[in-house]
Amino acid sequence: MTDDRDIPDAPSDLAAEYALGVLTGDELLRARELARTDPEFRQQVACWSGRLAPMLDEIDAVQPPPAAWVGIRQRLGDPADHGNVIQLRRRVHQWRGVAAAMSALAACLAIVLVTELPRPAPAPVEVHRPAAPPLVAMLGDQNRPMKVVASWDPAARQLVLAVAPDMPSDPQHSRELWVIPPDGKPRSLGTMGGGKHMHMRLADTLAQLLQQGATIAISVEPPGGSPTGAPTGPVVASGALARA
Repeated sequence: MTDDRDIPDAPSDLAAEYALGVLTGDELLRARELARTDPEFRQQVACWSGRLAPMLDEIDAVQPPPAAWVGIRQRLGDPADHGNVIQLRRRVHQWRGVAAAMSALAACLAIVLVTELPRPAPAPVEVHRPAAPPLVAMLGDQNRPMKVVASWDPAARQLVLAVAPDMPSDPQHSRELWVIPPDGKPRSLGTMGGGKHMHMRLADTLAQLLQQGATIAISVEPPGGSPTGAPTGPVVASGALARA
């Protein structure tokens, strides 16, 4: 650039020359002010810097001929007085141009990132469902008094049996506990021990069957339980689950 040309009016031309680092004087001051206050100008500088950057890789370093340095020293005078100052000024101008171009490029990238990054998905809303109420079944039959109270806790999937003391022991048989859901097909809950209180933790597939209205029943089976998967002996007690 020469100092006697007019200051360009087109911001795109000024941005290109600012990216090249060839501006001086009032033009340089104007470009710096635009880079500080005008986002569009900063974006133009960044775009020009991106276009011009690959050209630097295609330029080979060339050593100036010795005669050029002789002529420069003659025009500048004593190199001892001016050489270091001239070199320092030249480096300052170069670094200012590079720093301005990099700042504009960073600003352009920041604008792109802010506008293009996807918004994070909203956090899922946790739905609190009320816990199912406990259920109780009074197990007995028409001819005998009630023998067992079955309490079902859906949250803990735990069935608690309280056995009346008058239930007779029978070492030749096992008493097996069943649940009969609305479909009418009995599912075994396991054989009963000899204690007065029993706690049974059920698997999910069985726990889903213990709903209000389902029947809990006790049958007399061979030792170890029913060999067929269904009650084979007489049912000695039964009762429907209802809210406690």
